[in-house]
Amino acid sequence: MRIGELAEAAGTTTKTLRFYEEQGLLPPAERTPSGYRDYTPDVVGRVDFIHRGQAAGLTLAQIGQILEIRDRGNAPCGHVRDLLDARLADLEDQITQLVELRDTITALRDRADDLEPETCSADQVCRYL
Repeated sequence: MRIGELAEAAGTTTKTLRFYEEQGLLPPAERTPSGYRDYTPDVVGRVDFIHRGQAAGLTLAQIGQILEIRDRGNAPCGHVRDLLDARLADLEDQITQLVELRDTITALRDRADDLEPETCSADQVCRYL
């Protein structure tokens, strides 16, 4: 299948497919006698896997590692589990930081409920921050 057909089947763009190929996420496509890329149908599933990995928050480098393990004939499931564990830990840290930030902003906003511009001194931009 040509690159445009693959892009349509995989729900992506030809530019993205070329990028994936340059990054080693897709194997180099065979070429037709006229030089067009000619992908096998199984590449649709590989592109779908790349998209699912990105949706889970994995980087393209991490997705590439997973694909390399699979391409060597090994099951990457343990590696994927470890990556997902690390991703979950990162998300938990981000959530904690966001909750702390929300609490800080809520406290600042609560102090700003009583607008008293005359209480700001000339050396302050705004007393609420």
